[in-house]
Amino acid sequence: MIYSMTGYASATRELAAASGNGGVSVSVELRTVNSRFLDLNFRMPEDVRVCEPTLREMLMSKLSRGKVDIRVNLQRSEQTANAGALNRDALDQLAGLERAVLEAFPQAARLRTGEILRWPGVLAESGVSADVLRDAVLECGKQAIAELIDVRAREGAQLAAMLLANVTEMESIVTKITPLVPELIAKHQQKIVERLQEALGVAAPDASATIVSREEIAERIRQEVTMYGIRIDIAEELSRLTAHLNETRHVIQKGGKVGKRLDFMMQELNREANTLGSKAAAKELADSSMTLKLLIEQMREQVQNLE
Repeated sequence: MIYSMTGYASATRELAAASGNGGVSVSVELRTVNSRFLDLNFRMPEDVRVCEPTLREMLMSKLSRGKVDIRVNLQRSEQTANAGALNRDALDQLAGLERAVLEAFPQAARLRTGEILRWPGVLAESGVSADVLRDAVLECGKQAIAELIDVRAREGAQLAAMLLANVTEMESIVTKITPLVPELIAKHQQKIVERLQEALGVAAPDASATIVSREEIAERIRQEVTMYGIRIDIAEELSRLTAHLNETRHVIQKGGKVGKRLDFMMQELNREANTLGSKAAAKELADSSMTLKLLIEQMREQVQNLE
């Protein structure tokens, strides 16, 4: 299996308040894009910040590359949003009790703020406990990560199919031009021979006008053409292209974390395609080199998204 580094997933859970009134909606969103390394960015309320280390471990055990934005949202209902607010009725009752006590005992100390807040009924009942909230966030995180893996796997499969299609097309180009190379080089060499003969006057009717003998000129032309033929011979480049394409196909079919390996293979393929273009002695070879480079560039862009 090949995995893409881009994807989106989310999970939501509804928690009921302990009192039965209201509740909290917990959601975890994961967004990933390509990156050379694993980069985790968390955005969450302080109420559930304690969940970050566990979520980080869960992500690191499943992902190896990519920039991941993790957003935890807590949406409280109106009743729950009021949980923890002051109960004005209870507070007024407590104030009345304190006044009555102070009238009876003027030297008695007044209630401290902490004592007032701890007085039963002064604070509205808390909607959802911290433990329940934490468990809900982690459960949503686990579900979202599993969904994200599936999304990245599906996109990775599509990218792998595209890459293999490009490899097949490149292999057909190499297969097509390989038998043509000797003939194309021979034709090009013949053109050079004719031009050199014309330039040196060998083809002129009066051979006595030449400074050197016909045999010496012919030998010199032969040497130059042979050396030029060696310089434009692309058999070695085609052989390496074939080997690199075979390796690329093997890496894709093997699967796993192939992004960095395929990125290296794209560099090697591009190097051979560039050399092929610089040595092209015929239009057919130049056109083939251009097509190969376009296909490689398409693959390079997609490989950047693979884990």
